[in-house]
Formats: sequence, structure tokens, C-alpha cells
Amino acid sequence: MRSLEAEPSLSAEVRASAEGIIEALLLSPSLTETELLRLFRRFPRARGRLFRKSELIQIIRRLGPERGWPVQELSARLRRKPIRSQSGVLPVTVLTRPFPCPGRCVFCPNDLRMPKSYLSNEPGALRAAQFRFDPYAQVTVRLFALARNGHVVDKVELIVLGGTWTHYPESYRVGFIRRMFEALNDFDPDAELPDFELPPVDYEALPEVIRVDHAGVYNARIQAFWRRRSESPGDPEGSYESLERALELNQDARCRSVGLSIETRPDEIDADVVRELRKLGATKVQIGIQSLDDEVLRANQRGHDVARTREAIGWLRAAGFKVQGHWMANLLGSTPERDREDYLRLFDDPDIRPDELKLYPTSLIESAELMSFHERGAWRPYSDEELLSVVTFGLAHTPRTCRLSRVIRDIPSTDIVVGNKEPNFRERAERTLVEDGTPIRDIRAREIRGRRVGLEALELKATEYACAVGRDVFIEAVDGEDRLAGFCRLTLPDGRVPPPFEELEGAALIRELHVYGPAVALDGQEDFQEVQHGGLGRTLLEAAEARAQRSGFDKLAVISAVGTRRYYEKRGYRRDGAYHSKGLISSLEAPGC
Repeated sequence: MRSLEAEPSLSAEVRASAEGIIEALLLSPSLTETELLRLFRRFPRARGRLFRKSELIQIIRRLGPERGWPVQELSARLRRKPIRSQSGVLPVTVLTRPFPCPGRCVFCPNDLRMPKSYLSNEPGALRAAQFRFDPYAQVTVRLFALARNGHVVDKVELIVLGGTWTHYPESYRVGFIRRMFEALNDFDPDAELPDFELPPVDYEALPEVIRVDHAGVYNARIQAFWRRRSESPGDPEGSYESLERALELNQDARCRSVGLSIETRPDEIDADVVRELRKLGATKVQIGIQSLDDEVLRANQRGHDVARTREAIGWLRAAGFKVQGHWMANLLGSTPERDREDYLRLFDDPDIRPDELKLYPTSLIESAELMSFHERGAWRPYSDEELLSVVTFGLAHTPRTCRLSRVIRDIPSTDIVVGNKEPNFRERAERTLVEDGTPIRDIRAREIRGRRVGLEALELKATEYACAVGRDVFIEAVDGEDRLAGFCRLTLPDGRVPPPFEELEGAALIRELHVYGPAVALDGQEDFQEVQHGGLGRTLLEAAEARAQRSGFDKLAVISAVGTRRYYEKRGYRRDGAYHSKGLISSLEAPGC
């Protein structure tokens, strides 16, 4: 991948064609994709070859400052897959290497070339394998791809997937996070893609996907693979001191982490784990709830009960983490009716109530132990009508305080033996509800996304509900059509679950502050006003401070991501151990909600 600086000059013909397109964009800010294609044909890059959007974006970035072009605005108009950054931040997903998992779930695939539960043909998995699961390379390559397609890469949410994170060796965990942050710190969108020094591991020696009789086969094969390698596998290693240096540098880096998410199992969470996660800079935990029915959990050999899930969520909330649950329909031993009852428990049970949710109907993968249950008739996939009834029920009964992040896991249809192979099943379920006149109220359905809006057009609303550690207050800013421009999650602990950090004693907690709209540059250059830079974040923050004070708290702590520390410090918060905190004074005035 070459940067424009690697090309000494653009030919006069290429430059003239590019300028023709750009001038037309400046004159006509609302071109459709069809109109844009006509424009590209009118001004081709060369005979028989049209410009790629990424090429035009690079030219705009190169020539824009001297020509006085609005670089960010023009790039946004050409951006591919703009939805990736319309939630305000860019997600960058990274996979850990294959490693044993403490679980023996019958539904879990056993692809020996991947970390547990993932498949080599899934999006992101091919890239991870190509770079031997090296975290630095995975982050860097993804950032380059996003930047070339016109996305602003100043604010990134790092998402670590793969097996059970907390079961990996501690040195690997620390080194993995350090290398991800070093990739952010080193990233320069105008440079060339570097040559990577990848781990010297022959993952090709791992066998193809195998048919297994029980889930322990995966662990045995992977353990044997690592035992045969007496030398270091080239894992990223690092001390907490070296990690902290990378985190400190990222506070002011060009590309900052405004969120770090990891995934693990409920039976892996305790006070020590949440303390380590904060040392790593994590702000969100994806946790495999799967079911709230102990009988179904036992049938699927999940290895923990519902009580353990409640305990884990309590620890996470007490530490201020955002909780993203995974819940599965069509598990062994369940039925559509049982699933609908179970889905209601996710939000009726105060000790659960996830902030975000992924709804995953079970997909039968040949390497999973579930295959043997299917062959003897003990499990079958839901019919199309049954699955639609469960998914539409979930969409309709997800409250406005939760974001239904995903419906249907993105598994290639070629890997699914039987069952749903329709990747856009969510859209179909949403259409069914619209036709029936049933509203969808979850956060994702109401996000304002690319629409521009002024503070004067917004109203603050608050929804208060019981949670695992006391009370949660969901403060949201909505327009007249109930479209969501931003929100703040405020937790008011009642002392039931002791805080895992001394600095959280007696403090209310801000677990999330999020403003929607396309991601915009941190440096604020250009007069390209979007909702993110309209003061809405400050308004929500002040409303949370006032609500906490009225509830009897004189201290408010926030679980700040590394890249948002400066934001809170400018608003009177100070570094307080693993958090940022602020004393609340009686004279505080803020918008009511």
C-alpha cells in the first residue's frame, strides 16, 4: 500500500480529472450514488479506468489544505460504508491466537486454526490469520483500510475477540494490549503500510476443522500444538510498566482509544479480574450469558449457572464497566416459547439488564459436539417461522436503555450445516414488525446517526431502574421524533456489592457517555459542525452530575477510556486511581431530566 507521498507527482490529466470531481462535489453536496457514478464517468482517472473513492480521498487530503477545500466534509461524502463511523467512533476488531478454553459448550465450533468459538471464514478471522494473530499488525492494517476509505480514525474502539480472554496467560494479555496501543500511537495515515515482524509460528501445522465427539478435543489438540514448540511462540509480552507507558502516550496521540472491549465467561469474573481489566484500560466486557435457564445451561454443558452470571454482572457494574451480553436462541433443550420467556428475564431480572446485547440463534457447525445431538434427533434447528417469531419478539421487547448490537452471528453460510443461512435476517424481522405496526425502541433503532441537530431541538429524558448494585439512570437526549442524539449511563450504588476499588467508595459512577453522529476529528479543524462537537456531551455530563448530587452523592467517578481522559480533565475531573472523579458541590446547576 503506497501513500500519495510515495508518488512524486500526479499527472496533469489525473489532477484535472480529480479537481473536476471535487469542484462538482462542492457545488452539489447531495449527490446520490448514481449521480456520483455519472460524475466519475465524466471525469475518469484514465481511459477505461474510473477513480476509486479511496484514491480521491487521498488526493483531497494531499491538495485540500493548499486549495482551501473542506477536507473532512469532502471525505465524508466519499466515505465507503459510512455506518461504521456514524455511531461516533470507529470499531477495530482484533483476534487473539488459538488457545485452550475452560468451557465445554456443545454448541461451540472447534476450528483448530482459530481461537475457540471462531471460524476461519468469518470476517476479520482471515485478516487475523494472515498476520498470525499479531495485535500490532491487525490494528495497523485495519486503520489503514479505514483511513483510505475516508473514515476519521482519531477515535477508535478496540474490540478484542477470541476464546476466553481471562484464560490466556497474564503476560500474553498485558503484551497483547500493549501492542494494540502501540499500533494506535504509531499510526500515520499519510505513511506507507510498514513491513511487520510477525510471530514465528507455523499455524499452518494445525489440522483442518475436525469432527469432534466432545469439546475437549479442541483443547487437547491446541495444547499439544504449543507443547511441541519449545521455543517462544513469539507472543507479545510486556510488563505493566511498559503497558502504562503506551497508555500514557495514547492520551495525546493522533489516534486514540475511546473504548476497549474484551470478552469472557461469567465464571471467569471476580474482583481480581475486574481490577486487572482496569489496569489494561478496558471499559466494556462482553459476557456470554447464553441463557438464564439453569436446565438449558446444564444441557449445553455451559459450566456455570445463572447465579454465577448474576454475580459476574454485579462485579462488572460495581467497577463501572459497560456490560454487553451474549444470548442464544435455539439452544439444546430449549423451545421458541421457552426462549421468549428467557428473553424477558434478561430485562426483568434487576441483576442482569445488560447495556448492550447480541442475540445469536444457534448455528449448527460440523465441528461442534451439537452435531451428534442433531444426528440422533435430540436437537433440530428452528423452522423459519419459529426463528422469526423469536427474533421479532426480541426486537420488540428490548428496552430503550439497551442497544441490540447484533442479531444473527456473521457466520458464512458454507459453514452452517442446517438452520438459518440468511445473513440479513434482522432486516427481515424489522420489516415484519414495521408492517405489524410494532415499535422497536432499542438504542440502535433510535440512533440519530448522520442527521445534524442543534441542542435547542433536543430534550433530556431519564429512565431509572434497579440494577445489580443499586439504581441505574439512563439519561438521553432525543429530538421530537424520539431519535437518540446521545446518552449517559449513571449508576447509583447502594453498597450491596462492595466496590473493587478504594477510590469508588461512596461514589456514583458514570459508566458510559456517548454522543451520536459521524466521527469527527479531535483537533476540531474545519467548520464541519456535527452533533459530536455541539456541546451535547457536556450537557449530558452536567445532567448526570446534578442527578447524582440530588441522590445524595458528593463524588462522581467515571470509567474513562485512555483517549477520553483529557476530555474529562477539561471538565474538572482529576485522575483518581483507575478512574477520574469530581467532587459535587451544592451550587451545581445543570439541565433537569
